[in-house]
Amino acid sequence: MRALRGAVRRCEPLAVSAITLLEIAVLFGEGSTRLRVPAEELFAALGPGAGFHIVPIDVEIAAEIAAMGGALRDPADRAIVATARVHRLRLVTSDQRIVASKLVPVVE
Repeated sequence: MRALRGAVRRCEPLAVSAITLLEIAVLFGEGSTRLRVPAEELFAALGPGAGFHIVPIDVEIAAEIAAMGGALRDPADRAIVATARVHRLRLVTSDQRIVASKLVPVVE
């Protein structure tokens, strides 16, 4: 949250990979105890007017995923990293596998 607030303060663009929405839906959907807020509330915070650009997976991102090699095994992580690389974005993550891969600049 600190990193996101800082980006908003600096008027930096904020983007979310479309695959992240899928991960939120699967991990934090109905019946999940992982979040203190309902998934619907989280989706509303990412929705229109929230300042986030949802980046779809396109051919360029798919090609980047294919070229990435075996540094990351999780398909969603690969898509998120590829999205950041293609769009030259820093990635906000606490995922140590992504950080250790050094495939993309991260904000921890």
